[in-house]
Amino acid sequence: MTAPASDATTRARVVVLAGPSGAGKSRLAARLQGAHGWPIVRLDDFYRDEDDPAMPRSEELGIVDWDHPDSWNRQAAVDALETLVATGAVQTPVYDISLSRAVDTTTVRADQHDLILAEGIFAAEIIGDLRDRGLLAGAYCVHHHRVVTFVWRLLRDLSEHRKPPWTLVRRGLALMRAEPRVVARQEALGAESARAKDLEPLLSALAH
Repeated sequence: MTAPASDATTRARVVVLAGPSGAGKSRLAARLQGAHGWPIVRLDDFYRDEDDPAMPRSEELGIVDWDHPDSWNRQAAVDALETLVATGAVQTPVYDISLSRAVDTTTVRADQHDLILAEGIFAAEIIGDLRDRGLLAGAYCVHHHRVVTFVWRLLRDLSEHRKPPWTLVRRGLALMRAEPRVVARQEALGAESARAKDLEPLLSALAH
C-alpha cells in the first residue's frame, strides 16, 4: 500500500476515503480527525434534494436511486474541496437523509499542514477530478466482507431512522448483491483497496 505524499507545501492534501455504504469510512475519518484534528468533508452531504429533476430512480425498487452517482452534485463537491485547500475554509451543505434534502450549511476549516479527508459512497467518482487539479494525496476503497457490511449498514440506518425499516432491508440486500461491482468500479477509478485497520496507521504516520 502506497502512502500519500506528505509535503505540506503542495496542494495535494485531499485523501479520498471511498467504499461501499456501511463499510466504515465515516468511522475511520472520525478516528483520524480525533487523533490529528484533520477536517472531514462529508461528500454524502452533496446529495441532491429528492425533488431535484436530475435525481435518478431505481426501476428494481421503485424509489429514488440513492446509490447512483447522478444522485449527488459532483461538481459542487470538487469545487468545495479546491476552495478548502486554497483558502482554508469552505461552506458545505448539511444533508438530512431522513428528509431527503439539505437542511443547513456548515463551515469546514483546514490548517496549512492538515490532510483533508473526503469521504462518501461516491468519493471515488472525483479521484480523476482531484488528480487533474493537483489536489489528490491518496485514494482508498475501504471495504470488508459484504455480509459484515450489510449488518453494519442496516444497524446504522435503523438506529438513525434514515428510511422506513422495510425500505432499508430491501435496499441493503440490493447493495450487498452489488457490492463486488461497486468495489471493482472504485478500484478502476483509482482507489486502492484497503481495510480500515490497515489504513488508519498508514495515514496516522503522516502526522509524525
